[in-house]
Amino acid sequence: MERSAALLLVLALVNVSCCCLDPPAAYRFTGAVCRLTYPAAVVLNEKTTEVIQAAFQHAKYPSIEGQRSIGFGTVKYGFHNLEIHNLSIGKSEFELKENEGIGISISNVSAVFKGTINYGYGSWLLDLKQSVDFEVESQIDLVINPKLYCGKGKVAICKEINNVSNILADFIQEQAEQFLSDGDIGVDISVTSSPIIKSDYIESYHKGLVIYNNTKSDLSTSVFNPSQLPENRMLNFWISDGLLDPLMSAAHHDGRLIRNISGTELTDLFQTELSSARPEVLNKWLSSEGPMLKARSVSVPHLWTTTEGTSVRSVAGVELLLDSQDMPALYFETDVTVIVNASYAEKKLILKATAERISITKISTSEGPTEMEENLRSYLQEAVEKMGIPKVISYLEPELTALMDEQGLNLFDLINPEVLPQDGYVIVQLDFGFPQHLLVEFLKRTLN
Repeated sequence: MERSAALLLVLALVNVSCCCLDPPAAYRFTGAVCRLTYPAAVVLNEKTTEVIQAAFQHAKYPSIEGQRSIGFGTVKYGFHNLEIHNLSIGKSEFELKENEGIGISISNVSAVFKGTINYGYGSWLLDLKQSVDFEVESQIDLVINPKLYCGKGKVAICKEINNVSNILADFIQEQAEQFLSDGDIGVDISVTSSPIIKSDYIESYHKGLVIYNNTKSDLSTSVFNPSQLPENRMLNFWISDGLLDPLMSAAHHDGRLIRNISGTELTDLFQTELSSARPEVLNKWLSSEGPMLKARSVSVPHLWTTTEGTSVRSVAGVELLLDSQDMPALYFETDVTVIVNASYAEKKLILKATAERISITKISTSEGPTEMEENLRSYLQEAVEKMGIPKVISYLEPELTALMDEQGLNLFDLINPEVLPQDGYVIVQLDFGFPQHLLVEFLKRTLN
């Protein structure tokens, strides 16, 4: 049982809202791919064995009632106060059967069943009723060969382990829905095809549609190729630019790319040493009462990935506001392209951004055109590179880390995760330790 449960835990992801396709056809409509290798399945199996045994040490079940006609009368029966105790799993073996399914052999599964049986026999001649408490110890060996396919909105399996799979599918559904939505922005990771089973990995395909204000982005234009995913790590993800780029657009429209800086934070920002001298007019504004810098994206950012990293192009508008005047003392727009590389260590997201192109496209001041405008333009271009971009990264790193922590990513033991940019997609590969306590808590809620 624990072997099948572990594999289903990963495979029974979320509902689909369209028909399932053959894998080659699904490649054209895939925004994300997950490849779980054999070593990962082994780890999941080991942990899930402990989880299932812990969850079923004392579990209660609803009553069962029925009746049958026998001879000249009817037997009515009912099982009440049903409980299972001390479930133990002796030995289990599994095999990934290429293009077929999963071979599961379970031996020496034992448990104690307790409860009360009520039964009665009624006829024209006799009316008998009886209530008996019972305790039965049971032991069984199982051989199951489930085949995974796509149907009725989920990755389906054979009826022998349907109940277990439903519980675990609900667990994955609960975790995935939390992790893949934030406010008005969400990601539809419905499966597009039946999973592929090889002798050394299982692979699933997901749409990866960005949803903002109930509107979905277009299907991914990237075409997945199985050779793009490595097999040397436990868990491997292929994430298309067709998923990442719409996320940037949704963040822009949701007003998340806006930041106000004032007080000591603004003062500290302008302590950054630059090779260009700070114009006197800027010194005057910064020494005025209540200066505040307001930055925002003024057009939809665009994202694309190459082997050098993920490039982001954005036009930002920056205002310097003063308490003493209604109009901005300074306004400028800058067209910026940066190359970003991501990593994850000590449960924190780390972003490294390198400026590829910076230009100041508009500039205006409350004092009108001045002879110092070119000096100001030169200073602002260097300031965007050495002050602005690092400041944006300093906001994004903790905020994205906090977002991931809110969804429980920090509860997982992620081992040496790597983010590898490629042409049109990103590979994320890692080893992991299973968050056993999450599944234990979920099973207890479900069984109760």
